[in-house]
Amino acid sequence: MKKISLTLVIVMILSLFALPMRTEAKTIAQFEAEVEKFTAELQAKQNSLNKNKAEIEVIKQKISNIIDQMAAAEKEIDKLQLEIEESNQEIKEKGEESKSIIEYYQISNGENIYLEYAFGATDITDMIYRMSIVEQLTEYNDKVVEELEILIENNKKKQKELEKKMDNLNALETSLKAQQRKVEADSNSIRGTMPSIETQIKEAQAQIKYYKSLKCGTNEDIQDCERRIQQSTGTSLPSVGFFSRPMAKGYVTQYYNSSSHRAYDFSSSNKSEPIYAIAEGTVHAIYHDNCTTGNFCGYRCNGNAKVVVTKHNYNGKYYYATYAHLGSFGNISVGSFVTRNTKIGNMGNTGCSTGPHLHFELATCHYMNNGGCTSKGYKGLNPGSYINIPYQFNNR
Repeated sequence: MKKISLTLVIVMILSLFALPMRTEAKTIAQFEAEVEKFTAELQAKQNSLNKNKAEIEVIKQKISNIIDQMAAAEKEIDKLQLEIEESNQEIKEKGEESKSIIEYYQISNGENIYLEYAFGATDITDMIYRMSIVEQLTEYNDKVVEELEILIENNKKKQKELEKKMDNLNALETSLKAQQRKVEADSNSIRGTMPSIETQIKEAQAQIKYYKSLKCGTNEDIQDCERRIQQSTGTSLPSVGFFSRPMAKGYVTQYYNSSSHRAYDFSSSNKSEPIYAIAEGTVHAIYHDNCTTGNFCGYRCNGNAKVVVTKHNYNGKYYYATYAHLGSFGNISVGSFVTRNTKIGNMGNTGCSTGPHLHFELATCHYMNNGGCTSKGYKGLNPGSYINIPYQFNNR
């Protein structure tokens, strides 16, 4: 049996790592299916917005009708109030008139013989006739006053009914406005998710265009395609998508492991390799960790590690990238804006480290500076699921 040379063994081992270590390898066909899915989702959200818009228009029309009814009711209430005041005045006048007639009637029933002349009566028949007229006037006056009093009571009743109607209209208007705010809030929520879907469509389309330009087969696993190209050209493929690699040149020294090492470790022949932000965003934190001898460090410690954390909005969600063991910080400050070309530091050997390297983490929260979780709740994602990371690379 022939012996296999050590060099051949090393080459064979290295070839195993030529692929980007990703857990979500796909084909062009799968990316095309994603575009179709996201486009349908985007259209469904647009349909919901259109439906909400129509519903809001109906609500606005109802509110407008209610306002018109309220204005009409207010005018009717004012009219009734005026009628009540006029009726009260007429009752007062009729009361005075009735008083005069009654006084005349009382005087007419007296025994003063000179009243016949005072009122122009010539005989008893004339007196009886005149007394009959007085009685009829009194009865008529009483009837008019009674009718006016009934009219006032009816008007007051109608006024109360109108006031109750106003209360109901006010309550309905309040309810409709609350319903309108709810629909508008739903629309705003939908609009808030649409940029994320649009971004995912653009990302998937970019992936399709990129891998088609590499002549990858429609149903060929993109990792297989990348391996084939890298082995034939000897050059790593650049990262495609929202995130870039944090280094322009280097190799992987340790991969992500969900139970023991939730990060990627990189190193390079240049022991002070520049480290860059992986995408547009802001600097979330700059600090030295508290890892010193005895603080649960598994390796020797040569001083607190220099650490930078950047924050990025991707697909409507925040992602926090952590760059640790830096030898120096770049010209940055907390809150400053960064792009994928912003240098945030240089690779180093600070903190709990066995040699110059970059410890790179990706997560949806961070325990520093109100990043949305505590250190116990912090959970690193697999960077290889978001960034094309081959074993060895010479571009970003």
